[in-house]
Amino acid sequence: MRSSGKGFRTRALVAASLLVFVFSLPTAFGQSKSDAEFDRLRESVQKKLNEFYAAGEFPGATIGFVLADGRSASVSAGFSDTENKTPLRPTDKLQAGSIGKTYAAAAILQAAQDGKINLDDKIEKWLGGEAWFNRLPNSRDITLRMLMNHSSGIPEHVLDKQFIEALKKNPDRVWKPEEMLAYIFDKPPLFAANKGWSYADTNYIVAGMIFERATKKNLYDEVTRRILRPLGLKHTVPADKRVIPGLVNGYSNPDGPFGFGGRVIIDGKFIINPQFEWTGGGFASTPEDLARWAKAMYEGKVFNKQMLGEMLNGVDASGGRGAGGKYGLACQMRPSEWGETLGHSGFFPGYISNMEYFPQHKIAVAVQVNTDDGRRLKRPFRQFVFETVKIILSETAVKKAA
Repeated sequence: MRSSGKGFRTRALVAASLLVFVFSLPTAFGQSKSDAEFDRLRESVQKKLNEFYAAGEFPGATIGFVLADGRSASVSAGFSDTENKTPLRPTDKLQAGSIGKTYAAAAILQAAQDGKINLDDKIEKWLGGEAWFNRLPNSRDITLRMLMNHSSGIPEHVLDKQFIEALKKNPDRVWKPEEMLAYIFDKPPLFAANKGWSYADTNYIVAGMIFERATKKNLYDEVTRRILRPLGLKHTVPADKRVIPGLVNGYSNPDGPFGFGGRVIIDGKFIINPQFEWTGGGFASTPEDLARWAKAMYEGKVFNKQMLGEMLNGVDASGGRGAGGKYGLACQMRPSEWGETLGHSGFFPGYISNMEYFPQHKIAVAVQVNTDDGRRLKRPFRQFVFETVKIILSETAVKKAA
């Protein structure tokens, strides 16, 4: 899928270095001392990403970060198209995968704040009249909150082999939520409602249906109106069709759950319809937008303090699929040497992403790569985030000492 060798690496590093110049803001002319320090910080992050790229085998990567004072930046390395040697730019969009759950959760929490939804109401309040409702595992015992923190006991439809085959067979198909739910109808629950934990996109498909029933609004439209526009997240868009302007190619692992192998965009079109992800993810973005989103959300600028508390009321996620740390309402709470972080990771065929907010320092970092094969990174994915945090805190400490 991509050439290798010393010449390839040299060209990639040159391209990455040029990106620092192209995207450095503000310009060198007339810079203040603060501007110059910020540029040096960005250059340090770029240097670290270049090192990661030289040591790995991945097509490309971008890192975005936001400081405590709100200043943000992003850097990139490698290629968006390995065949044509197109450099990956910081403003290129990549699929964000399950990070998209955070937008759905935020819209739901805003609706709860407005009194249109109660998180602890049973889901039969909205869906109980559907002919298929009793075929949903644990249907009569599940609340909206259980869907959002993955304690419902509902199995995952996305990994069902028949679903994957149907997805591949008809790439232009536009999936209705109930058509996806059909793949887990009549299956035994993983556990009794609220008596365990297991991650499943299916939970958020049901939650999205409830949001649209309760508000009588389209979720994508509401996320755009309530969140993306007010926060100026101009590089974040719904991934609801096979052609997504600005989305760069991803490269999929043939041994992965979808079994694609190679590039996922051919002749400008996705090889499947990303629309199927919907509220299980459903957005393309950039790391800088993701980092800005994390900082705004976890600092209480998206909904009130009560709703932020609901989002951060985590349950034990140490068992079941996707285990680790605690999980709130579309919020992973993970340990780090700088305290517990708030955020979410994401997978989509051809891409992996991660965003984390560090409450003790009020900074956020996000990383995206255009491969879903983590082995090609040659290091744990979170190390990209951690090394960026180390640079930020180190250079901030030097500035304070001076």
